[in-house]
Amino acid sequence: MTGTRSVKLLLSSLLLACLSAVACLSAVVRAADIRVLNEDAHFAEGPIWYKGKLYYVEYDRNSVTTWDGTKNSIFWSKKGCGPSAVIPTARGEFLITCYDSGSIGRISADGKDLPPYTHDHDGHPFVGPNDFAPDHHGGMYFTCSGTAPGPVIDGKIFYLAADGTITQEAADVHSANGIVVSNDGKTLYAIETEDHRLLQFAIAPDGSLSGRRVFLDLDELTHNVGPIYPDGVKMDSRGQLYIGQNPRDVHAPLAGTIFVVDSAGKLLRTLKLPSPGVPNLALSPDEKTIYVMALDQLDKSPYQGKVYAIANR
Repeated sequence: MTGTRSVKLLLSSLLLACLSAVACLSAVVRAADIRVLNEDAHFAEGPIWYKGKLYYVEYDRNSVTTWDGTKNSIFWSKKGCGPSAVIPTARGEFLITCYDSGSIGRISADGKDLPPYTHDHDGHPFVGPNDFAPDHHGGMYFTCSGTAPGPVIDGKIFYLAADGTITQEAADVHSANGIVVSNDGKTLYAIETEDHRLLQFAIAPDGSLSGRRVFLDLDELTHNVGPIYPDGVKMDSRGQLYIGQNPRDVHAPLAGTIFVVDSAGKLLRTLKLPSPGVPNLALSPDEKTIYVMALDQLDKSPYQGKVYAIANR
């Protein structure tokens, strides 16, 4: 009788959960579909797959780390940087958003420091550099979160052109965070973390932005189960957007969830991870694997977490 009662309670719980559209679309990643690539990452963020390796930053270690399929190695480290993302350039260098030092770090292909970028061509400083998105012309968009978290709306989006010129393209973004360019190069998507939404801009041939609008409100998407604090965003070859989040509470209803939406903002599915924070991710070249940067310790140093590889089904 005790076993029967437990089964009935479980079924009742599942039925109640499925009353939520989000829960019904959820897919808890099966143990067979998940690997831990780094079990002691210290706030892993901003990953990119490049030349057979996964590059990612560890904010609390002030490092860029690589995973080559068998082991993790420190590629670059600089005290005081507070890195949030790393990305290769067409020139063979790497750029790093140094959130704490307010600069865009530059390193050579062999891991040596180059002179950083600290302001745009009009003298605007970089407050809280956060994430990158390359365009189709050798340029790079990057976000600066501003003084967030908090009520002040001072996040910005900058554009680094192929010739090295940096211009401010958008302001008044409430904690500008993850960013991605559409596959056709005509649209920029940017996370506005503190307002729990994803913005959309039209990209002009010269890289300038216009037509700002709200593309997706995560609170509306999840029927206000949240609030949801979106963080990183990536796009696959089909135009589907993968949105990671970094909740303020390990017990948040949708902690550990990645949202996958189509080009119209319709929820296609969610992926549930073992860790409560899943701030950013990257896709393998064949898109069969998602590399997830995850947090177990959300609120204090060393922000322990993991790097996962999960099957993308």
